[in-house]
Amino acid sequence: MPDLAVPPTPPVPLAALLAREDLALRRIAGPSDPSLVIHAAHTSEMADPYPYLLGGELLLTAGVHIPDAAGSGTYFDDYVSRIVAAGGAALGFGLAPVHDTVPRALVEACDTHGLPLLEVPPQTPFTAVARAVWQLLAQARLAELRRVTEAQQSLAAAAARPDPVPSVLRQLAQRTGGWTALYGPEGTEIASAGRRPEPPVTTSLAELAEVVRPSGPGTPTSATHATAGTHLAAYTLSTGFALGMATPAREPGDHTIASVATVLLTLLTGEQQSGSGAARTSALVRLLLGGTAEEVAPLLGGGDTWLVVHASPIGQRDRHAPSGARDPVDMRLRRGARPAPTHPHPPDLLSATALGAALGSPLIDPVGDIVQVLVPADRTLQPQPGWTLGVSAPVPAQQLALAGTQAARALARARATRTSLLRHGSRPGLAELVPRDEAQAHARALLGPLAEHPALVDTLRTWLSLHGSWDRTAVALAVHRNTVRQRIARCAALLGAEIDDPDVRMELWFALRQE
Repeated sequence: MPDLAVPPTPPVPLAALLAREDLALRRIAGPSDPSLVIHAAHTSEMADPYPYLLGGELLLTAGVHIPDAAGSGTYFDDYVSRIVAAGGAALGFGLAPVHDTVPRALVEACDTHGLPLLEVPPQTPFTAVARAVWQLLAQARLAELRRVTEAQQSLAAAAARPDPVPSVLRQLAQRTGGWTALYGPEGTEIASAGRRPEPPVTTSLAELAEVVRPSGPGTPTSATHATAGTHLAAYTLSTGFALGMATPAREPGDHTIASVATVLLTLLTGEQQSGSGAARTSALVRLLLGGTAEEVAPLLGGGDTWLVVHASPIGQRDRHAPSGARDPVDMRLRRGARPAPTHPHPPDLLSATALGAALGSPLIDPVGDIVQVLVPADRTLQPQPGWTLGVSAPVPAQQLALAGTQAARALARARATRTSLLRHGSRPGLAELVPRDEAQAHARALLGPLAEHPALVDTLRTWLSLHGSWDRTAVALAVHRNTVRQRIARCAALLGAEIDDPDVRMELWFALRQE
């Protein structure tokens, strides 16, 4: 007998179908076990339905295939045995127009082989039975989806508690109605939750956990077993730990719920296994107590040199402008134009954490409208969708402050030139030759007339970075080219400068980079 391909979906109790008064179905043979379930309804008039069944079906037939002399031979016994061998869950026999009653030999065969036999009255078409089955299946799927969703939310909340590992285990035990255990890399039970089963079950679960413990390329990621009326399941965690579950029954959504718990426990035990979380905490405590960068850096596990990355979400511009403010000329000329994407809020901790993971570092710090990331210098950095990145030169720990300045300047240049990733050059520029405070004072004095007009500052910066191109600036700012001309003319008037002069442009660009 081949393995049955029963769909991994919530089944429908056969009793629920029999309870439908509109169908008027009646069980006339076979077991009346309330735990009997069906996964589908299928109609067939084949004398041997075996090749057409996957398992778990309610097979519906009107008896067209039954020969006249079937009652005196082994026809019905062979027919029912093939349904059972195929994994059929029940048989529905429709009365009229072929048969006025259910053949007695069929009733006896179903009793013999333990197959529930339902009598379908003439007024109930098979399509009505199939529709009722699918309705009940849809209700069961919806209920299971709600159960899985609520379990996922509770597991995520548990992972954020001060005692995350025990909390996740407790929620998993509660949501699956069983007992859960976490096994360490040496196979010892570290933590558990739920009602503890008898020793034979706990011993079998510990042995099952050993099966999934990483030991080579062929190690399975999960394994199941049944013992003493209890369903056992074990899942490997990539950190060398293993998760074990002992439940009275195996519900369709249990695997999904366990998978979520496995991911969370992998992250939580990864911190414990590698010690990276404790090391970062130690680094912070040592720094607060007066430690130097050279002393703290080894605790972060990043090697001798580091990169500092400053990142900002693409499209975050005019961030100082009043909410909802729009240039009336811009609105009049851009009617129907598609606005450029914007990020009205600074990056939150979740997006910053995702960026850090993409760059290969958990050392992140959202500050204002940018995210600072400390990355080991041996990492290969790539542009990240939705972000503009400025990257410093590799520096030792004692020069991280300098690297932060380099990353900030690289980000400013990347923003102005619409470059996704820009690295600090090894060749010193003009900005490195002028003291920072003096350069900023000069910039404030030169750009002072534009201080109350952030849209003009942004337009001037973009226009200069694009070599005075009206069209490219208009596209970059998602405004009309005439709006760009008007803003640049307004800048020239407020500054009292001839902006077409290359020397003036150079000085303005230098000042804009000091913001």
